[in-house]
Order: sequence, then structure tokens, then C-alpha cells
Amino acid sequence: QVQLVESGGGLVQPGGSLRLSCAASENIFNFNRMDWYRQAPGKERELVGGIARGGSTNYVESVKGRFTISRDSAKNLVSLQMNSLKPEDTAVYYCHAYASYPGALQYDYWGQGTQVTVSS
Repeated sequence: QVQLVESGGGLVQPGGSLRLSCAASENIFNFNRMDWYRQAPGKERELVGGIARGGSTNYVESVKGRFTISRDSAKNLVSLQMNSLKPEDTAVYYCHAYASYPGALQYDYWGQGTQVTVSS
């Protein structure tokens, strides 16, 4: 059973930075892509950005230029560096992994989430 464990959340002032990490229980190259989602109170979960197996990244418009996704394959770790944080970035952040296999088998894996609160 694949496990994804997020860490690094917390309380930060507007304009500050946080780095979230997602530790996978297996080789991250087993996944087609790994993503970060977030869910603010009363809102739907939204995709923040992700990194494909080949290394390409994508981000939602609202975080472009502020957030960066990277990976450390030796540690099976995917990170989300968040700079210039705004109150509207406050949410529970989730790590997600997607894997597809021959025979149209597809799997989605989720971490338990980590709270990020941006407030003065």
C-alpha cells in the first residue's frame, strides 16, 4: 500500500515562506505524476501544481512565480516551496500521486494533508 506523508505546514505571516514535503513509501518514478492540492474552508479542493515523471511542472495561475515544486528521487521526496505567501493561500495542502499501469489500471494516492495558515 502506497503511503504519502506530508510535513512542513504551519503558521506564517503574509509575505513569508514555507516548504512542504511529501515523502512517498516507494520510488517516486513509479508514479506518472505527483501533485499538490489544497482545500480551504468552505471551498473545493483545487490543484496547486504538479510534476510529471519526466520532470515537467505545472502550476495554477494564482501561485505561478511564488510556488515551486521539486523532487529528490534519492529520498523519494517531492517538495513544494511556497514564497510570498498570502492569506488566501491558507488551506490544508495534500500530496497526491497518480499511477497508471498496463490494462488501464489507474490509481490515485493521497496523503493526510498538512495545514498552512497565513495570517498576521
